[in-house]
Amino acid sequence: MSAHPAPASPPPPAQHPAALRNAELSDLLGHLHNCWDNERRSLSRQLHDSLGSTLTALTMHLGLLTQKMPPDPALQERAAQMKQLLLQVVETNRQMQMRLWNDRLEFLGVRVALCEAVEQFGAQQHISVRCRLPEQELQCPRSHSVVLLHALEEGLRNIATHAHASAIDVQVDETPDRITLRLKDNGVGLVDGNDQSSGKFGLRTVRERAAYLGGTLSLTSHPDGGTLLTVALPKQVAS
Repeated sequence: MSAHPAPASPPPPAQHPAALRNAELSDLLGHLHNCWDNERRSLSRQLHDSLGSTLTALTMHLGLLTQKMPPDPALQERAAQMKQLLLQVVETNRQMQMRLWNDRLEFLGVRVALCEAVEQFGAQQHISVRCRLPEQELQCPRSHSVVLLHALEEGLRNIATHAHASAIDVQVDETPDRITLRLKDNGVGLVDGNDQSSGKFGLRTVRERAAYLGGTLSLTSHPDGGTLLTVALPKQVAS
């Protein structure tokens, strides 16, 4: 009497179309964000290399012309007005470069960029700040650095707009396999203690970018009051 053949193992369940679609959209968003970052970086460099150099040359030429001008009060006043206008254009160009791309992130590293963002925010908003970061530069790719900086900037922007806080605490921890950014304020907190980051497009965008890197972003009420923004990114990007 022959033994019955062992039953075949059931085939693996097919991935749900909605889940597959969400995965495809997440990959597409990640790719678009990377492309947009590269474009912003390119535009910022063009403003610095082309327009910045031209403005510097114009400033020097105007200074030389002013020295050669006759001592006519009307001409001297007009030259002073031109110099002031030129300085305003130089400052506008600098601000546009910074809004497009934080060059400190590229040339000085994410640690310096994070520290300066916190210090500048505290000075502008008259808020007490404390920033605790590793002593050494964070060991992570540029994509992680961009997400960390954007998360901090969006979190600080939300604090300034909604939190009514008087103090903030920024902490970055690094382990061999993970980088975690925590931003806490002592403000009014969240309504009902719920994570409302999905309803804010700035943080929602950062959350998508963190997910593309295999990480997470959460915004919760802190037990001691205020809100806590947490971003955790794995060192190895999830495939």
